Amino acid sequence: MHYDDLVSVTIVTYNSGRFIKRCLESVLGQNYPRLEVIVVDNASTDGTIDILEQFEDRCRIVYNPDNVGFAAAQNQAIALSSGRWVLTLNPDVLLLPGFVAALVEAGHIDPRVGTVCGKLLTLKPDFDIPEQPTVDSTGIYFTPMLRHLDRGSREPDNGHYLNFEYVFGATAAAALYRREMIEDVTIDGEFFDPDFFVYREDADVAWRAQLLGWRCIYTPRARGYHVRKVLPGNRRALPPAINMHSVKNRFLMRIKNITPDLYRRNWLSICARDLVVIGCCLVREHSSLEAFWYLAKNWRRVMAKRRQIMSRRRASDEELARWFSYRPVSLPAPKPSPQLSSRARAARG
Repeated sequence: MHYDDLVSVTIVTYNSGRFIKRCLESVLGQNYPRLEVIVVDNASTDGTIDILEQFEDRCRIVYNPDNVGFAAAQNQAIALSSGRWVLTLNPDVLLLPGFVAALVEAGHIDPRVGTVCGKLLTLKPDFDIPEQPTVDSTGIYFTPMLRHLDRGSREPDNGHYLNFEYVFGATAAAALYRREMIEDVTIDGEFFDPDFFVYREDADVAWRAQLLGWRCIYTPRARGYHVRKVLPGNRRALPPAINMHSVKNRFLMRIKNITPDLYRRNWLSICARDLVVIGCCLVREHSSLEAFWYLAKNWRRVMAKRRQIMSRRRASDEELARWFSYRPVSLPAPKPSPQLSSRARAARG
């Protein structure tokens, strides 16, 4: 195992002019020896393209004529990449210099690890670091209601989350994926499902990866910052299109990935949440009713994806059930060996 593995950093931009310059500078400033950076712009109109042109000598930039969504554009970037590892990154993320090296170090702990995440802290929209450090994410977890949440979100960073742990999955705002896993869990040539367009596509990948027997590991040694725009409780402040995709993707993700045993164990919680979501759409959020029409129109295609996933399932019912809890679930993971750690330190310079 060597820390000269090529890491492909894939970034999707859409009107990201406020963030993208500092994001790319933090990526290019990583203390990791081998990086390639691929940016796909989804037809930005806010000056993002002018900023990206300044990086064309150091990054591969693709300019889409239309906004194809986060999932499809990430797939586009991944298809252009050649690294053993792929780091998906949001343009509103700022990485500390040792972030990539720490992720790769953790990825070498266990060959069954397909995803690695670090500790993201909150960042103000102006890219200033708050005086009081606050956790944004240390991985994602699922509740019995099938809500997926960020572990530690909005908790003060008081020096916790210091252990290497197996978690359910990683937020694609800053997730390192093993190429072997990407190829294994891809369905019909798609790693992220374009039907999601935006939002929840990372939770869908995490669930599918768990079904196929892959692990996700959290490392406390990788630290970065993230401007979180979508949080539980702020739906009214979000564009109607985002809320529609959120509703659509909640059901889309379940149709594709839920097993009969998991539904049996949690049916009451699932139905209770469904009633709240559907009732909200009927009474207040009428624009989100389009989500159900989309699911009806595309039912056959979605079910075909489900059949492919279930035919390749490797995880047992018990292995899946342990992850769905109202409190974040994590399992102890080994630390990197001293030899691996010394190589990572060498990579960080």
